[in-house]
Order: sequence, then structure tokens, then C-alpha cells
Amino acid sequence: MTIKTIHWSNESRESSLVNVNTTTPSTPSPRHERLLSTSVLVIGTGGAGLRASIELAERGVQVLAVGKRRKHDAHTTLAAGGINAALGTMDPEDSWQQHAADTLRESYFLADPAIVEVVTKGAAQGIADLERWGMPFAREDDGRISQRFFGAHTYRRTCYAGDYTGLEIQRTLLRRARELEVPIVDTIYITRLLEHDGRIFGAYGFDIVDGTPIIIHADAVILAAGGHTRIWRNTSSRRDENTGDSFRLAALAGGKIRDAELVQFHPSGILEPADAAGLLISEAARGEGGILRNALGERYMEKYDPERMELSTRDRVALASYTEIVEGRGTTNGGVFLDVSHLPRETIFEKLPRVYRNMIDLQMLDITQSPIEIAPTAHYSMGGVWVRPEDHGTGVDGLYAIGEASSGLHGANRLGGNSLIELLVYGRITGADAAEYVSGIETVHRSAEAVAVARNEMQALLTRGGADHTAATSESPRLLQRALREIMTEHAGVVRSEAGLTEGLAKLDALEERVARVSAHPDISGFDDLAHAFDLYGSMLAARATLECARERRETRGCHNRSDYTEQRDEMRGNFIWTPDEGVTFEAAAEAPDSFRELAHAHLDDSVDGKLVE
Repeated sequence: MTIKTIHWSNESRESSLVNVNTTTPSTPSPRHERLLSTSVLVIGTGGAGLRASIELAERGVQVLAVGKRRKHDAHTTLAAGGINAALGTMDPEDSWQQHAADTLRESYFLADPAIVEVVTKGAAQGIADLERWGMPFAREDDGRISQRFFGAHTYRRTCYAGDYTGLEIQRTLLRRARELEVPIVDTIYITRLLEHDGRIFGAYGFDIVDGTPIIIHADAVILAAGGHTRIWRNTSSRRDENTGDSFRLAALAGGKIRDAELVQFHPSGILEPADAAGLLISEAARGEGGILRNALGERYMEKYDPERMELSTRDRVALASYTEIVEGRGTTNGGVFLDVSHLPRETIFEKLPRVYRNMIDLQMLDITQSPIEIAPTAHYSMGGVWVRPEDHGTGVDGLYAIGEASSGLHGANRLGGNSLIELLVYGRITGADAAEYVSGIETVHRSAEAVAVARNEMQALLTRGGADHTAATSESPRLLQRALREIMTEHAGVVRSEAGLTEGLAKLDALEERVARVSAHPDISGFDDLAHAFDLYGSMLAARATLECARERRETRGCHNRSDYTEQRDEMRGNFIWTPDEGVTFEAAAEAPDSFRELAHAHLDDSVDGKLVE
């Protein structure tokens, strides 16, 4: 990786390059920009970004991974349940074809069958890669990797490491990245991708600590910056995660967004304290025998899924809880109760240690004695950037998207445990394709105009926050983020309607007028306020894509519930595609290949004996 400083002239776009000590750089003045150069830039330092970086490094390709959040605390670390692969260690009759069929069926047949096939075929190699790098999977007495039921899987195929699977995967990938000396800078916020004539040539951003503007020249960019679930009030994403960055970066560079309206609401996020609202209570709590009750003490799942009760799928449990709340049977805080206090204390300490500790730390609540107040919470973006099945290219030369930033695997309902294996499979495939792509480039064309647009956007935020601008002429990004979350929660939550979505879009239009006056006020603690402003920009674009696509999907399917269109419609079996210029278009879903079509349409055993929920 090369690091230089550019001194830009007001009269000219020409630059002089001066080497900078990379270990103890001095803080440049606001007019100075730092220049970094690499073959492939990876945006995001969670599991997806790390796996792609490892593949590139193993192939000897220069790579730089950047992120806005500390790499040891990426969103991947929050994944508790497990990671899927049809290894057959517990059920020898399992196969990748059955895994694919389960995935397609649970997507309500909106997943791209080609992407489903790639992931399920490549899953075993993904597990083998983790094993090779020292992942501490749970194992049987004879040394086999343990696998358990998880959600709507036909067989036991979910590998795990206690209830810390995501954390252990992140640690394993970081360890391997260190061995390969992959450069990771987790204080860089990317504000724009740099594109010229349909080809990526880098990215623009800033250092969150000292505010230094940064230009990164790269022949290819892999986008692994997560989804957009932070735009709802109750969310399992933390403040600076999943704010729609990937949507905005890709869309402004010429990419497309697919399935923006398809968002999975997890049934059990806590409501208090406010700064931890949305923190998930693992579904293992229901899997081990937890009971859902409304404020009247009624076990309400009897009305919604009498066969599976609390072991029903995420979308059904979330809808049931939402219905109880809006019909007036919820708590005063707008929630319901999840009760595990009837379980033996030993079971809770052995099977739910993280839940027990979190509730003691956050609420001083002993779950062996008292129920947990929960509500549905925005959890996972099943839509994202449109990508090709073979390599996750976006249609913009040199731009790829992986992990929650991408789309195509989950459709209208994500099968539990599939998100972690997706990032391993496509991290490897995309890293390999990016390596081949950059090795074949003979000429690179860069645009000073593209850089100027990115530079001016950032400077405008800082200028509006200057001393010569009064409070009456500027807006706070944090306050507008809250206003946006209220709009999305009210008009695009668990249940939607034409009138509600249209009203939400009208409110979004009004909010955009205020966003045009937003300003950033860096202080002694750093440039977080500038980061919040760009978070807001990403969230606004993601919200518009979501609302417009949700209004066009006039049916109820999986996670997408319409009060005015309560049935699933065959003509809606497809994907809504969104771009800033063209708005919403529709693509019919492809048919599954012969290898797993019949399995996908076969009757599913809905029994819950011995199974965990998603």
C-alpha cells in the first residue's frame, strides 16, 4: 500500500505527490488530502470483507481493507446461532441440493436460484477454510463437527461455536488476515466511489479521527459495508452500523438495488435501555422452551401457529407479536413478554449464558426469575446491491458487493444460519474474480471531476457547520436520523399499506429539504459528526428505495406484510429493482434448476421435535 499527500491547487486539478511517513503521519491542514493506492480496495472489515481480503492476499494481490468501525467489533460478531453447510456429519442423507431447496422455499421463491446453488455447493469448502484456520467449532465426542437443527432446515446442518459463532468467525478471519499481513485501516469512512465511464478507479473518504480527506486509487472495489436496518427505530444494528452506506455508494456509482423492501424483523429485541434498544434475545431462548405472552398474560402464539407455537418462523412470530401490540394487548412500552423463568436454572446457564449476562448487565434483570420485555426489531437486509450469481459483480466494471451489502440469496425470508456461510462462499469467489480482473487491466482512466464532486460534498458539510453559519440555517444529522427512523417505523414496519407508504414518501420528501441544510461540527473528540452526516445520506437513499419498492409490492409474501393486499400473488414472484434515476422496475424470478426444483416444491415437514427456531 502506498500513502502520499496531495496538495490541491484552487486554480488547477494537477497535483504534486509527496511521500508521507506511514507510521507517524502529521495531521494535514484541511486543504491537504492523503492518497492511498492499492490494487483492490475492500470496504468493510466484518466477515465478508475479511474473507475477500484473505483470498486476494493468498493470491498475491495487493489489497487494502478499510472500515468505519473497529474490526474486532464488526457486526459479524453479533451473529449467535450458527453457520450452515450440508456436511452430513449428523444426518448423512443431507445434500447441497436439499440445502438449496430449503433456502429457495424459505425465500418464498424470490431468491435467485443460481446464487442459491453457488452458496449451497460451496458451503462445505467455507467450513473447511475456517477449520484450516483454527475455528473452534463445537464437536462430537468422536471429533466430528457438531451440527444442529435451525429453523426450517430439513436436516441438521448448522455448525456452531456455542452462542458466539459470529464472534469466533471474526476472530478466526482476523487471525488469518494478520498471518497474511493484510493492511486493515478501521478508521476510514468512504463517502463516494470514484467512477469514470462505467469503471471504478477508487474511492473518496476521510479519517474519522483527524478528518483528513483521503483519496484511494484502486483498480477494483469490493463493497462489504452491510445493509440498511439502522433506519428503523427498533433495530439489532448499533448506531453506526447498517446505515445504508452500501446502497448509496453503489447506486451513485451506477449500481442497482434489489429487494430493498424485503427486511427481516427479528421477533425478540429488547426495548430498554434506550441506547441498547433492539439488542437481540437469541432465538435459542424460544428454542429451549421460552414462552411468549402478551400484557394480559395470554400465550398468544396459540392463535397464530398452534402447531409450532413459539417455534414458528421469524416472519410469523414477528407478525404475531406486532399484531398483539397494535391491537392493544402489548405492554405500556409497546412490547410483549418472553418468559424462560420456568426453565431449570442449569438450562439457562448452560444454553443461554449470553442472554442471562446481557440482561443482568443492561437491566439488572434475572431471567431465571422474571420475563423479558421484547418487540419485533429490524434485523437483516435481505435485499441489497444487485449482483451477478457467478462473481457478485454489480454491472459496474471493477465493483463487487458481498455479504449483507448484496442481494439474491434470501428473498422474502432468510433461512437461519445462511448469512454467515454466504459471506465465506462469496468472499472467496469474489476475491478470486477481483484478482483476475485487476491482473488483466492495461490502462486506468481517472476523472478529476469525480474526485471534485466527492471533495465538494464533504467540504459543503463542513462549511455549513462553520462559524459564519447560524443554527437557524443548519440541521443536526443525529436529529434527522431520528426523524427518519420514526418515518420508517410508522410507515414501513412489520405491516405496510398503500396509504401508509405513500404518506411515508411524502414525509421523506419533506425531510430531504431539511437534509439539504445538514451540517457537521467536528470537535476535540474527532469527526464523528461528519460520519453521522454521511450515515444520514446513506439512510435517506436506502429509505426511499425501501418505501418505493414496498409500495410496488402489492402482496403479502414472507417478511413483507400488506394490510391491503393480504394474499400472495403469482404475478409478484420476482424482484423489484431500484435506481435513483429510473425508480422501480420489476424482474420476474428465475426457475430453479432440475437439480433441486422438485425438492423445493415438495411438502415440508413442519414438525418442531428436536429443532431450534431460526
